[in-house]
Amino acid sequence: MSGVPRVLSIAGSDPSGGAGIQADLKSIAANGGYGMAAITALTAQNTQGVRGVHVPPASFLREQLDAVSDDVAINAVKIGMLGTVEVVGVVRAWLEAVRPPLVVLDPVMVATSGDRLLDAEAEQALRDLVRLCDLVTPNIPELAIIAAEPAAESWPEVLEQAARVSASYGVRVLAKGGHLSGAEAPDALVDARSGNAGVVTEFDGIRIETSNTHGTGCSLSSALATRIAAGGEWAAAVGESKRWLSESIRAGASLQVGGGRGPISHFAGLWERGGVEPALTAAEVREQWWAQIASVRAEIDGGDFVRALGDGSLDRGDFVWYLAQDALYLRDYARALAEAARLAPTAAEQAFWASSAEGCIVTELQLHESWSVAGELFAASPSAITTEYLNHLLATAARGDYAVLAAALLPCFWVYHDVGSRLHPLAHAEHPYADWLTTYADDAFTDATEQAITIVTALAADATPPVRDAMLTAFVASTEHEREFFAAAHGVSSS
Repeated sequence: MSGVPRVLSIAGSDPSGGAGIQADLKSIAANGGYGMAAITALTAQNTQGVRGVHVPPASFLREQLDAVSDDVAINAVKIGMLGTVEVVGVVRAWLEAVRPPLVVLDPVMVATSGDRLLDAEAEQALRDLVRLCDLVTPNIPELAIIAAEPAAESWPEVLEQAARVSASYGVRVLAKGGHLSGAEAPDALVDARSGNAGVVTEFDGIRIETSNTHGTGCSLSSALATRIAAGGEWAAAVGESKRWLSESIRAGASLQVGGGRGPISHFAGLWERGGVEPALTAAEVREQWWAQIASVRAEIDGGDFVRALGDGSLDRGDFVWYLAQDALYLRDYARALAEAARLAPTAAEQAFWASSAEGCIVTELQLHESWSVAGELFAASPSAITTEYLNHLLATAARGDYAVLAAALLPCFWVYHDVGSRLHPLAHAEHPYADWLTTYADDAFTDATEQAITIVTALAADATPPVRDAMLTAFVASTEHEREFFAAAHGVSSS
């Protein structure tokens, strides 16, 4: 199927959160599905045991089931605790009416203590329900009850019994070896339905020494329903679900929940690999990054160079020195822009960076030359500040990370446009630097700046947190170099 599997759990409630529908919903979500729940029973329990059970009227369970299926296209159903003949009958009638495409049954029939949870009549009703299922996931005592045989005592006996159940009931069986003694805890997907020659796919497992096993059966069956509904091949879905469960069991103790058999940590892998930081939109990146450099921007605005440039009092020698350094900077900045064009994944981004590189060489350098006496610009040597800024850009380009490079290039658009936009109203016919004040606030540079911001913030929004952090670091570093670049030009001619 395409899209997110919609999985309905029909099971009891565990207020401590480790088993029942609470575990099912966590498992479904952790394995990529959208979970729903119809509650068969309310329990008063915790990690140390069950204190009480309340079974609502079976008719109300049917109302829950109909309410979901009347509105939602269900891709899979996981069935857990049913408890009474009446409840089993309601679920059976609903399955026959709705015919969901996948049904996984975790037959809750035996307590951890070994006590039978169902009377003989309810056990028979549950056996009959097995015939409507695609997969049943019993532990060894439950497999024996379904088979109406003594419990298997060895793994080969478990496989033989699972094959008999599969053939008799026309259902796949996930045979589980967790109740056997020893270090190994194997599982097997057994398919001996009509037309199959007893296909057995075994999965090795090592017993995990932990007390955090509350709800493992619920969690595994829900994971299987989700992954199979997603279109996974059966054996592959079992293997993936087992790996997920093992990871969750190993992390269970870190939750520190309860004093008895604690729950597993359903989202341990997701938390470790993906974290819990919410995704950012491009607009949020734009706002956050601009705020991040607020203090640097304030220092640029309050600096002597920008102030004197704005009111026209800047010494011409300082301005020419600045232009010369900027010309030297633009030549290598154009190289970094060209590298961004080479690395860019889309034609639109390639075109933008390439045209910006051309603009540096053709338009801006020509403009710089028009403001100076012939030979003044390129006769100069790069200052330490200019060299540091270019080293930062060229080293970033050499590392080959397109997103980080784009972030490093952005301040030369964004900061310049910001300064130019606020200085532009100060321009007038007699202003000695009116052309400069006009250039960085004109429509063409405004459009280019907006394109650069759009590209970079979209890259940051789509990036992993480590890449986004690296982008922000490069962006802030370039902004700080811009501040130093402006500051270095003031007072040069008098020094």
